[in-house]
Amino acid sequence: MAIARLGHVGIHVHDLDREAAFYQDVLGLTMTDRDDEIGMIFFSARPDEEHHELLLCGGRTSAADALMLQQVSFRCNGLEDIVDYYHRFKEHGVTFDMVVTHGNAVAIYFYDPEGNRCEVYWSTGLKARQPFLENIDLGRPLDQIMADVRNAVDAYGETGHVDRTILEKQDIHVTAEPEFISRLPSHGEPLRS
Repeated sequence: MAIARLGHVGIHVHDLDREAAFYQDVLGLTMTDRDDEIGMIFFSARPDEEHHELLLCGGRTSAADALMLQQVSFRCNGLEDIVDYYHRFKEHGVTFDMVVTHGNAVAIYFYDPEGNRCEVYWSTGLKARQPFLENIDLGRPLDQIMADVRNAVDAYGETGHVDRTILEKQDIHVTAEPEFISRLPSHGEPLRS
């Protein structure tokens, strides 16, 4: 017995129509079903294979600053997709959290209209010890972006790497002991024990 893959994520939202428009029109997911009486909308990136990978439900009543989820991640097939999303998000005024490489991936972290943290990413096929977090400029040509990723992996792939300035900008509350944070590698240093 084993889990094959994540099936779907469901989130409660305040404004079902606004959220649905974002996931359909900006992210490009396919709405597979909708029940306005109950307040549920189902979305899929692969509707022929998976009825839904994202479920939006009405009824979010918690305080606006409550964290409802850590993130919803959407995998893309190529770096071109990530760059296209980068430009699309800018056109639609989407709020970016960070635009980074993890060595093994290139990712855009962003917020939907209700502040739910999301990610679109592409796996590079490169090996890199995690955590690995470095800003990347998606405004550059694809070959230059990949050269930047490869250079970062060549420098830090075996040790991991965290650009601490990115963590300082995050709206993520660190719950680990401060000693763990002090052990995070910086600029090619190995993870300290």
